[in-house]
Amino acid sequence: MNLSNFLNKYGEEVPGYDVRVINEREARAAAGILGTLGIMVIFIGIGFNHIIVARVYIAFLWFEFLLRITKPNYAPSLLLARFFVQNQKPEYVGAAQKRFAWAIGWLISFPMIYWFVLNWDITFYKVLICVLCATLMFFESAFSICLGCMLYKYIKKEDPHYCPGGVCEVRKKEPIQTFNLMQKIVAAATAIGLTVGIYLFLAYTEPKTFFGEFLHEAVLTDAQLQAQKDAAYEAEMAAEFGDDEDEEE
Repeated sequence: MNLSNFLNKYGEEVPGYDVRVINEREARAAAGILGTLGIMVIFIGIGFNHIIVARVYIAFLWFEFLLRITKPNYAPSLLLARFFVQNQKPEYVGAAQKRFAWAIGWLISFPMIYWFVLNWDITFYKVLICVLCATLMFFESAFSICLGCMLYKYIKKEDPHYCPGGVCEVRKKEPIQTFNLMQKIVAAATAIGLTVGIYLFLAYTEPKTFFGEFLHEAVLTDAQLQAQKDAAYEAEMAAEFGDDEDEEE
């Protein structure tokens, strides 16, 4: 493979576009596919207590992103995505920034390969890198926000061509894109309610699984965890001595 072609001839040539491009509709759909598979892997791992599914998924993720930055036309998830969106009008975005974003995904997959495929050693903080990867895919699929593309723009110090959603273009927002006061209140209340609700659930619901323990301990301070342990110990002692007193009577 010619190095110059590898670096400069990435993506598709489309008439009317002065740089090579990627179909953003396929990229978003592929991110949704990978994200959905990731959620399924988590539930299967927790529900069936199997790690083989997670290992296969992470190995597939590494291979997927490798193909995306070398031969995106043969990346499995992009091909599946093409099948589902083939009747939709393409939305072209610059290939260079997408390649950079996918390269970040590929680099993120390396520690995941070591920790969860070659040497299974799961801890809460190691799981966070999986959460980071899932978050990047969620933002791309749900909001068409490519965080890696934003980083590419920051590093290059110039606006890339054809960003997802046209965010690189200088333009004024349409009225439908703005918020009035009541809409701001509703949106803020929804975000706060979701955040508080998730926190209260994780903090005060007794976890039943190993992963639940991770999340439970993550949202509490050391003092709160110690207080819960003390309360559980006192309840256990009270129950034990209470049983002894009942037997004596």
